[in-house]
Amino acid sequence: MSGTPSTKQSADVASLVRASREASRKLALLPNETRTAALLAIADALEKNNERILAANVQDCAASEDLVSLGKMTPALFARLRIKPAGIPEMAARVREVANLPDPLGRILAATELDDGLILRKESCPLGVIAVVFEARPDVVPQLISLALKSGNALLLKGGAEATASNECIAAICKEALLQFPNVPQDAIRLLQSRSDVMELLRLEGEIDLLIPRGSKEFVAFIERNSRIPVLGHGEGICHVFVDRAADLNKALSVTMDSKVQYPAACNAAETLLVHKEIAAAFLPRIVAKLKKANVEVRSCPRVLALLPGERLIAATEEDWSTEYSDLILSVKIVDTLDEALEHIHRYGSKHTECIVTEDQSAAERFLQEVDAAEVFHNASTRFADGYRYGLGAEVGISNGKLHARGPMGIEGLTTYKYKLRGDGHIVAEYSSGKRQFKHKPLL
Repeated sequence: MSGTPSTKQSADVASLVRASREASRKLALLPNETRTAALLAIADALEKNNERILAANVQDCAASEDLVSLGKMTPALFARLRIKPAGIPEMAARVREVANLPDPLGRILAATELDDGLILRKESCPLGVIAVVFEARPDVVPQLISLALKSGNALLLKGGAEATASNECIAAICKEALLQFPNVPQDAIRLLQSRSDVMELLRLEGEIDLLIPRGSKEFVAFIERNSRIPVLGHGEGICHVFVDRAADLNKALSVTMDSKVQYPAACNAAETLLVHKEIAAAFLPRIVAKLKKANVEVRSCPRVLALLPGERLIAATEEDWSTEYSDLILSVKIVDTLDEALEHIHRYGSKHTECIVTEDQSAAERFLQEVDAAEVFHNASTRFADGYRYGLGAEVGISNGKLHARGPMGIEGLTTYKYKLRGDGHIVAEYSSGKRQFKHKPLL
């Protein structure tokens, strides 16, 4: 009895993925004009159906309020779930940004004349079928759909149960908009329904080209352990702001506050503030006052506690330095030197986004050069680490790794390349025997 539902579920998911594979082959052949027009239609549809989307989101939020009150959902996750009225025009704007990007497919990346009449070209092409598993954040659904369609990829989506109504509504609106384009297969977008669907999905090696988990470090690690599909993890964000001894205090105040407070639930929000000892007495009283006014809980090293005894700050633990709060909490530490700051970041950072605030150009260059992270900033908020802000249109996630894609993963991260060789009856034997010689002449 127990085996029957599992077999049926497996067959259903496998059939769904095979349909996505067929859709991906059709998408890869569509001209850029069609892909662009389809995305512009989706953007219009999102705006026209704003009340429908907000109603679905209200349903999700109402169902989640009790979870927040019971401590089963963090306020940060709830904030990611909520769609504000202004969020829908922003969704549409991001879809249009992607639509208007240059065609990522068929680009000649390299060309070589191997010999007379034997031309080798390296051309960009879609990955094929992409699966994204994510928590909350229904606003990412149109971003993911737009990036996938623009790059000619079929997309499988599985959002968190807390956002079911919102995700289903947005995906349905997008698919409805595609009905006016008969060459765009409806199977290009598929929404998975349950966790068991995901577990079956993880076993379909060879059918899915890239799996992107977006969530906690533990969630990403679970996906990586349980699948042989190539995984590009949306990494956790333990991001630092280092206020150097040569920092402009006003810049340091604004950069720190924006990095922590502007949207604390984001993976590019700062979690730790490092302050050079020579500037600590002048800077820390001011920044702590501003943080507390913004309801940020400050967890401090012993030196900060000693410097500000009247603030009644919380003592930081060893665990705090390696914690992604995604909330209004910030760990603060005084360091003696730039070297100590670098060492702390190397030890506890997640290779996501790191920032130095300083007017010392040599210190800034050392920081930019030596910090091993996907994004390293000088005098700029960590919140700039975003595909939309980079001009990528949108992002499917941020990769802390170094293979295939790094940092905000936009449309180029969803493409690969193939070598196309055009000849005229050429055979290797003639080159092996010395009858003919390669030219290897670059054409680009």
